[in-house]
Amino acid sequence: MAKHNIYTTSFAKVYPMYVAKAEKKGRTKEEVDEIIRWLTGHTQEELEAELEKETDFETFFAQAPHLNPLRSLIKGVVCGIRVENVEEPIMKEIRYLDKLVDELAKGKAMEKILRK
Repeated sequence: MAKHNIYTTSFAKVYPMYVAKAEKKGRTKEEVDEIIRWLTGHTQEELEAELEKETDFETFFAQAPHLNPLRSLIKGVVCGIRVENVEEPIMKEIRYLDKLVDELAKGKAMEKILRK
């Protein structure tokens, strides 16, 4: 079976869309970055390096320093998909990120987004 196109898409190509979605609702790029760092274990410098290298989504998540174990607490629907039911590991990580950015844009408190 062929891989989904998102796997080979540069994370740097989609990142501005995450930021725009958040900013449109009064949130910040810094909050988007905090979510990504929480999810992947990247430092800000590592995140910026990945964006500069235009790393694809599959590599971005497969080589993440430390995927947060609390990410399994992320539940709900994003893009019509229930994230907890996604079976393919990389797609699940992508949907987790989509859901977190969605929660940010919907005005959820950062403590709740980061499952504190």
